[in-house]
Amino acid sequence: MTQNGEIAIKVDGIAKRYRIGMKESPHESMTGAIFNLLKSPYKNFKKYRSLYKFEENYNGSAAGGINDHPDIIWALRDITFELKQGEVIGIIGRNGAGKSTLLKILSRITHPTSGSVIINGRMSTLIEVGTGFHPELTGRENVYLNGTILGMTKKEIDKKFDQIVDFSGIEKFLDTPIKRYSSGMTVRLAFSVAAHLQAEIILVDEVLAVGDVNFQNKCIAKMESASNDGRSVLLVSHNMASISRLCSRAILIEDGLIKEDGPADAVVKKYLASGTGTTAEKVWNNIDEAPGGDIARLLAIRAMDEHGMLRENFDIRRPIRLEITYEVVKDGFAMIPHLGVVNEDGTTVFLTLENDSQWKGKIRPRGNYVSRVEIPGNFLSDGFFYVDCYLLIVNPSVVEIRERQIIGFEVKDSYDGDSARGEWKGNFGGVVRPLFDWETRYSVN
Repeated sequence: MTQNGEIAIKVDGIAKRYRIGMKESPHESMTGAIFNLLKSPYKNFKKYRSLYKFEENYNGSAAGGINDHPDIIWALRDITFELKQGEVIGIIGRNGAGKSTLLKILSRITHPTSGSVIINGRMSTLIEVGTGFHPELTGRENVYLNGTILGMTKKEIDKKFDQIVDFSGIEKFLDTPIKRYSSGMTVRLAFSVAAHLQAEIILVDEVLAVGDVNFQNKCIAKMESASNDGRSVLLVSHNMASISRLCSRAILIEDGLIKEDGPADAVVKKYLASGTGTTAEKVWNNIDEAPGGDIARLLAIRAMDEHGMLRENFDIRRPIRLEITYEVVKDGFAMIPHLGVVNEDGTTVFLTLENDSQWKGKIRPRGNYVSRVEIPGNFLSDGFFYVDCYLLIVNPSVVEIRERQIIGFEVKDSYDGDSARGEWKGNFGGVVRPLFDWETRYSVN
């Protein structure tokens, strides 16, 4: 068990390389890891303190020069940090940066090529939620199977069973085979099992993005509860609002290297600004690397003032123009671009769908499109906001683009007396702050 002031996880000089075309060894896959856990769960989960160290032909450094063979890719390089007891650290970065590889090393699904890891305490790993469920078994049976994989004894599962089922919200289907569950039901049950393991250390990989909005909020509340109980949490997520809300500290990984390590809000803003120098814009110059699919690709998204100038900060009284540029690369489809604005608590303040009559319900030919919407002044409250971008293909209904929280901007309050707060100088709550027109009638008694 970890004690006050103890280090929960110490990572020293971790590096991981893969050879292109080489098949994973059994221990480097989730299936292999599960086999090992089932074979000897006591060995894997009852050792409260563990150390593993590897030194295997690592001849480079973070400065570069380590790709000594064209078929070798270094997923991680010289990763060093400590996670203290009760600390919540967010790991952020683009897809392919090495975040999930790091969590797989910490959870002993794969071994590092070089470096050492010290783990103090029992660890619960929420990676690839739902792995280990058997489709032919019922939900009830899978609770016990999955709980065993995660290192829980039958007595522990019995004690937590009602809480697991209640949290998942699938009680009516508990004795139905998993193969008849929807993907959302499976995810809810899997998260519920993993989240109720009494561990001192919790590793989480993107599971807060699963399920419906209500369940996501329950997941976030569960993570907050874990940190308040003094447990250590390492959270990998693309949800910047969740990182800012849950984490006191964040680590930004780029190309397998730690680029930033510091207060969560500061690291998130540097991440959003990386590449363009501003949180207000994200541009993809290479369409092959742009988000999207075979039908359309997102080229840019921007936050601007009413004059078309990029801005990270807006006076609460001034309008905010959001603009997306995208390319349709395949003819024959109608589509609906839309944006979501999310506050620092992870709450979606509003969604707005493109409703230009020129394109509503109509097929879009190949070419570039720019769609923009203007948020009026005195609408949003003060604070930092993130922008989600979506593009929905109509008939058949397919989400072609789903990019979450890829830019951000700040709305700053005004105390001049002509904003929605009027002459009030105190705390002013709410997610939105519209300036409505009021009417007051007076009569003499």
